[in-house]
Amino acid sequence: MPGANSVTSNQETIHKDLEKVVRKYARTTFLRPIADHTREAFAEAETFVEKFYGKNGDPGTASGVTNAIRDGAPGANAETEPRAVILDSGCGTGESTIHIARRYPNIPVIGIDKSGMRLTKAGNPAQTAGENVPPNAFWIRAELLDFWRLALERVQAGEWTIPYHAVYYPNPWPKQSEATRRFHMHPIFPTLLSLGETIELRTNWEIYAREFAEAARIATKELYRFPALRFEDDKVEINKGDSRSRAGMTITCESFDPENPETAFERKYKDAGQKLWRVVVALPQ
Repeated sequence: MPGANSVTSNQETIHKDLEKVVRKYARTTFLRPIADHTREAFAEAETFVEKFYGKNGDPGTASGVTNAIRDGAPGANAETEPRAVILDSGCGTGESTIHIARRYPNIPVIGIDKSGMRLTKAGNPAQTAGENVPPNAFWIRAELLDFWRLALERVQAGEWTIPYHAVYYPNPWPKQSEATRRFHMHPIFPTLLSLGETIELRTNWEIYAREFAEAARIATKELYRFPALRFEDDKVEINKGDSRSRAGMTITCESFDPENPETAFERKYKDAGQKLWRVVVALPQ
C-alpha cells in the first residue's frame, strides 16, 4: 500500500453550504433506481442472515447491544422480533468486518464494498492472525447507496434492526467542488441516519469528521423536529421530543488513537503519525 499522505484540500473549515444542503436533502427522498446487481447482492445478504439465525436460533444479542428479546419486552420472541444485523459499509478488504464480527459474535456482520478486487482479499490469513474467519462475517459486493435503501426498507418493515453501523474511512472528496459527494452532503444522508441505532464514522480528516457531526445534528433536528438540542464542545445531547424523536440521542466527535487498528488505512495513518477522528451518532443503550 502506498505511503500515508495526509488529506490536502482547498477547504479550511466546515463547508459554507453545509447547513443549506443538509436541510434540503432532509426534506426530500432519494429516488434513483436501485441497480439490479445490488438487489441480487442484498438477497444474498438476506439469505446469510436467515441461515445464521436458523442455525443459531437467536435474533441477535451481544455485549453492548440491546434489543427487545434480551430486555424481555412483552411478546418478544425469535419469530416476531426484528433480526439484528450489523453493517460494515465500505469495508475494503474486509479486515474491519472480522474485528466487528469478533466483537459481536451473536450477530451477523455484513461487509459491503463496490470493489470486487478488494473483496477478494477478505478473510486472508494476515487479517485473521491464523484463526478461522468468524462464522458471523459475510462480505458482499454492492453499491452502498442502494444497499442502504434496501436495508432501510427491512428496518421500516420491522424485519431488521441495525444496532451498529461502521462507516470507516470513506473517500473524503476533499476539494470544495466535490463536497456534495461526501455522504453527509448527499441525498442519501437521511437514509444513513435512519438505518441504525449507532453509527460510527472514522476518518483521518478533521474537517470531514466535524462536518459529519454537524450534518447529523442539523438533519436530526430537521427529520425529527426536536424542540431542544444542546451542542457543547464535541457533544450533542438530545433530551426531549415526541414519540418519533429518538430522545436521548448523542452525537460525539473526537480524535482517537486506536491501540489495535482495525483497517489497513487505520494502521497506515497511525504509523504515519496522523491524527484520527471518529464521530458516533448513538441512541441510548
